[in-house]
Amino acid sequence: MRGASRHRHPTERGVEAPMHDETTKEAPPRAGRREWIGLAVLALPTLLVALDIGVLFLAVPHLSADLGTSSVEQLWIADVYGFFLAGFLITMGTLGDRVGRRRLLLVGGAAFGLASVLAAYSGSPGMLIVARAVLGVAGATLMPSTLALISNMFADARQRGLAISLWAACQFGGAALGPVVGGILLERFWWGSVFLLGVPVMALLLVLAPPLLPEYRNPQAGRLDLVSVALSLATVLPLVYGVKELAVGDGTAPAVPLAALAVGLLLGFLFVRRQLRLEHPLLDLRLFAERSFGVVLVTMLLGGATIAGTGLLVSQYLQSVLGLSPAMAALWYAPMGLALAVGAMLSPALVRWMRPGTAIAGGLALSAVGFALVALTDAGGAGGLALAVLGIAVLALGDGPLVSLGTGLVVGSVPPERAGSAASISETSLHFGGTLGMALMGTIGAAVYRSHLAGALPPGLDKQAGETLAGAVSVASELPAEPAARLLTVAREAFTSGLNTVGVIGVVVFVGLAALTAATLRRPAPAKTPVPAKN
Repeated sequence: MRGASRHRHPTERGVEAPMHDETTKEAPPRAGRREWIGLAVLALPTLLVALDIGVLFLAVPHLSADLGTSSVEQLWIADVYGFFLAGFLITMGTLGDRVGRRRLLLVGGAAFGLASVLAAYSGSPGMLIVARAVLGVAGATLMPSTLALISNMFADARQRGLAISLWAACQFGGAALGPVVGGILLERFWWGSVFLLGVPVMALLLVLAPPLLPEYRNPQAGRLDLVSVALSLATVLPLVYGVKELAVGDGTAPAVPLAALAVGLLLGFLFVRRQLRLEHPLLDLRLFAERSFGVVLVTMLLGGATIAGTGLLVSQYLQSVLGLSPAMAALWYAPMGLALAVGAMLSPALVRWMRPGTAIAGGLALSAVGFALVALTDAGGAGGLALAVLGIAVLALGDGPLVSLGTGLVVGSVPPERAGSAASISETSLHFGGTLGMALMGTIGAAVYRSHLAGALPPGLDKQAGETLAGAVSVASELPAEPAARLLTVAREAFTSGLNTVGVIGVVVFVGLAALTAATLRRPAPAKTPVPAKN
């Protein structure tokens, strides 16, 4: 087994792997068969967490009818998973560095499996909300642990890049397949079946992880600062709540979400001050001293925000403008996630003949072309469908190198004892960027929609129909055929104009990000490669 004699696993007590001496000629050890099989094991929780984000979409009407949920309870069932996932990522990434990444992965996997059973057999909305919250906390242990373990298992930079690309492909491929898998299960089983996917996957992880995955922790890490943990949660949760509420609200009562954003920002300031004073902070802000680290994170945040917001409007366009059923809309939407996975998998081949920064910048430029296609989408039938689907596929394909190579640059730019913390920051940037983008782009799309309908509707119809396309559809259902058709035509054209505006914004943002990465990632900082410990 190639590399097995040189790539030994640290002991259960944890080992602080020394830094690779870049002044020597010794090449880092290459991973062997055991490490690649271990990567397949790490793909299990990565794929499942991504699936669990989207698999619930089509199940909400079924579980709502069965459990008798209110509209507020429906929102909590859908959102509480993402809230807790984003809120605990930083804490769990740093905790893994302290207690052991494999140990945290196994604990999180067991909790995820148990919470999946609890969610599947929930007898009330409250029980399901609690189960989804536990799933979010457990999911937060899985993502940074898998990424940090990859950095330990693959010391060779080229192998590590390929491993991270495969990891990213699982993450975004799973997100694309989530609604499709959910639809297939719901055709044959009850709504709880969408949660039971996690049980066999996590059982397999618990069996295979101990013999195949190394353990790693930083023995010199200090105690976990519980005040910092509380501040991180108190920062992230109000921010995520605020941007989500602004995204789904009608703009008439923004005081509560704006207050939540203000509270989150204030607590975030206190969190940063505390981290700068601690000897062993929960979030080591010195990581941002690395140029590639900061630039990639900013690019991930802004790029993820723009793509997520555009994806949200396209999904609404497919259903509300083109009139596709939820299942058909999910199928036409799947190319976005699959293209992102393909782009991530192609990234290792690109860096064989160009620098990572060049590959990332080129991909971002390609994404700008995809946004341009979205900007040209019209409210028609087949033509509009083709442009929308092709546009989101192209923009996602171009974003693949950023997700794959960018994640590799973030994790590779820090020493191995900080890999868990770096991985959690990378994941938080992606998740928060997506949430922020849905709020901002949704707000922009709604503003364009209202602007186009202002003055175009008769008195009495302008309030409900003029706020959202769903409102216009509701009003049209109560009108005679001819006025209803005119109203729907105007409303669908107005919504499409909002989508076009967001596409133009995407072109501007991604052209700017391409220029930024091309200018600042010409010579990325060398990876801090660990030398595996010897038994």
